[in-house]
Amino acid sequence: MDDEVFTLLGWAWDVALASRLARRHPIRPAAIRTLTGVMGLIRVDPDHAATVDIAKPLLIVPLPYAPPPGNRLVIDGWHRIHRALDLGLEELPAIFLDLTDERACRLRGGDV
Repeated sequence: MDDEVFTLLGWAWDVALASRLARRHPIRPAAIRTLTGVMGLIRVDPDHAATVDIAKPLLIVPLPYAPPPGNRLVIDGWHRIHRALDLGLEELPAIFLDLTDERACRLRGGDV
């Protein structure tokens, strides 16, 4: 995972760095359906999704230029979301990074 990057359109985040920054934030439940707005743009391998550990927290960043409710983006955990939806779950554990962390792990997009 040291070189994992999440890319969406012209934006990209360093997931390994985000994971390290996430250690200082609490794990909280996240309503899955509120996070799926961009799911149509995400490529998910259903076979892999069937094997993921849904107990591992999602990593979620705020988007600095998007107004609520679209101001949060999952940068790690789309296969877990896919599996949770297949299982009929409504929540998954998540870590919500703050704006400072988001900027630190953003590789491109926005003002970068």
